[in-house]
Amino acid sequence: MSATPSNAMNLAQQEAVNYLHGPCLVLAGAGSGKTRVITHKIGRLIQMGMAPQRIAAITFTNKAAAEMRERAKGLIGKPAGEVLICTFHALGVRMLRANGTVLGLKPQFSILDTDDVTSILKDAGGSTDAATARAWQWTISAWKSAGLNAAQAQAVAANDSERLASVVMARYEERLTAYQSVDFDDLISLPLKLLREHADVRAQWQTRMGHVLVDEYQDTNATQYEMLKLLVGCEPDGSRAAHLDGDARFTAVGDDDQSIYGWRGATLDNLKKLPIDFPKLKVVKLEQNYRSTSAILRAANNVIGPNPKLFPKNLWSDLGEGEPVRVVDADNEEHEAERTVARIQSLRVEGTLAQAGAQYREFKDFAVLYRANHQAKPFEKALRKANIPYKVSGGQSFFDRAEIRDLCAWFRLWANNDDDPAFVRAITSPKRGIGHQTLGSLGVFASQYKLSLFEALFSSSLAAVLQARAVGSLHEFGRYVNDLQFRAQHTQGAENARVFLTDWLKDIGYEKHLHDGEESEKLAAAKWSNVLEFCDWMAQRCGGQIDDTAGVSTAREVKNLLEVSQTIALLSTISERENDQNVVTLSTLHAAKGLEWPHVMLVGVTEGMLPFKLREQAADAESTPATTASALEAGEAHLQEERRLMYVGITRAQRSLAVSWTKRRKKGRELVAALPSRFIAEMALDKATAKEDPREKLRALRAEFAARAAAAPAKS
Repeated sequence: MSATPSNAMNLAQQEAVNYLHGPCLVLAGAGSGKTRVITHKIGRLIQMGMAPQRIAAITFTNKAAAEMRERAKGLIGKPAGEVLICTFHALGVRMLRANGTVLGLKPQFSILDTDDVTSILKDAGGSTDAATARAWQWTISAWKSAGLNAAQAQAVAANDSERLASVVMARYEERLTAYQSVDFDDLISLPLKLLREHADVRAQWQTRMGHVLVDEYQDTNATQYEMLKLLVGCEPDGSRAAHLDGDARFTAVGDDDQSIYGWRGATLDNLKKLPIDFPKLKVVKLEQNYRSTSAILRAANNVIGPNPKLFPKNLWSDLGEGEPVRVVDADNEEHEAERTVARIQSLRVEGTLAQAGAQYREFKDFAVLYRANHQAKPFEKALRKANIPYKVSGGQSFFDRAEIRDLCAWFRLWANNDDDPAFVRAITSPKRGIGHQTLGSLGVFASQYKLSLFEALFSSSLAAVLQARAVGSLHEFGRYVNDLQFRAQHTQGAENARVFLTDWLKDIGYEKHLHDGEESEKLAAAKWSNVLEFCDWMAQRCGGQIDDTAGVSTAREVKNLLEVSQTIALLSTISERENDQNVVTLSTLHAAKGLEWPHVMLVGVTEGMLPFKLREQAADAESTPATTASALEAGEAHLQEERRLMYVGITRAQRSLAVSWTKRRKKGRELVAALPSRFIAEMALDKATAKEDPREKLRALRAEFAARAAAAPAKS
């Protein structure tokens, strides 16, 4: 690899890249080039002699991991393929597949999705209510993120509801053990248990990790921080591992001003702990922004200003002052949507007239950002009315479609016969003459003898509780799954996998199953098209034609179909489907983090929406005097996170930003009076330039455009 030219990075970036022999915290402000720093630091480590296999770069999303892998490959070349670039969860999978046997997990364990977890919790809690099960799921997830098991959760449960959840958690954990399955929280908590309780495993991974880089460090939760400490050479008691030389070698890259995931366990305490746990920590601040104009950054700095600072910083840009940030008021949500569409149209027309802005007038250059998913509806209607193409970011995942979940259940069962939720879905999709009464009796039998459903169907005692015909049907299914498992294990390469999957779909009559289950032929055909696309994608992965975006494997080796099926649960999107479409983006602020657009419209910025429901929280605090102080403290922490969310929204904009609010908004079926968010005042905009009526501007631009068109023939 050639040396990185020093003029390609600013001084702060160079300082972060060149600090290799100790713990380093890079405070990377929005748009300050953090991915560039991480990829260049990987290159620098390799250049200085570290084996690529001993470098790990950990991100929070598959998409971020794929982007980082691609950029590292472009910078470093072939050695980048040997660097472990993955998510925290994918690293957890890798560790559990390698060492999970000491915890009682076989290497082919299943990873449950949200629907599977909800179903198991209903069973564990004796409830048929999905909302109750989801509430238990949130509570149990929070406990696992804090590093608590069921017994510890029971000890800290604060009320009857939490005590019940802790009992359900104990039963839930028993079922996961029986199913040889884990949920997504386990992919962090179980590797942490591995590292804490098994010194030989800990030493193995500490030796493997020569340097660990963590992206979006501010989004880590308590268990992820403990996991990081153990990976970089700390012992469970906090001391330095005796078998390692020198200081802990890691680079944490993050921004306390962009910590917006407190509701799912992320904590800024991890930033506070770093200088305490690692006294030799070097702190580097990246304050030069390469994304936004000065006007946008000034508004962002002003908004985040009232929040307490762990590490004070002030973003700046040399991209010029740019357009003033605009504030747009509207009568209601529909009016706001109309004005937003008018702004998009005016900026596109203006770009046509003023060539300086012509490169930023494609539909894909525009984003409409909001606090909550339900706010998208009026904007969808207005965009459709104006014939403007759009996409809703964070819509239904390809893997959440029923037809894809059906196929994934079969794959999971091939990989792990003890996966009962996968067994039930596979045996009923398509239906094969095995009714719910037979499955119910099989379930009772399996529970009685503590067997998985798949083990139970081959039991010699099953004939005592089921008729011979039912046992014969179950045996036929079991033998078929075993045959598929054997064949999948011996099917390598894209073409062989494609033939196998095509034949299998014909064998089970899946296309007919889709058409039988849908009244609309068009919808059935669309589902079948999804199935074929999915199978083609699986086949390509067997052929090594697609990088593993889950990070489970960074090489493009040829795999067998069984190996590929074991990685599916970690993936949330098919990378080939994420084409760069020329459409307007509608997105929540949370989903927009890490993205950027030339033109951003931040909508619905009213009190009660952004910041979200502070009045209700304050009222709750006043109604319980004994807990007023702690409730108010929690309310202040919530306000600070909402302010960071506003900051994230502002800093998504590159060239122009409009912030809109409504004088009335819907609450249920009623229209209630609304006030502009306090964050609009906190932006401290120039009142002479801030307010704008996009429709008036659009009318003026169209008139100017028409006048120019009319004048052109006269001149000729």
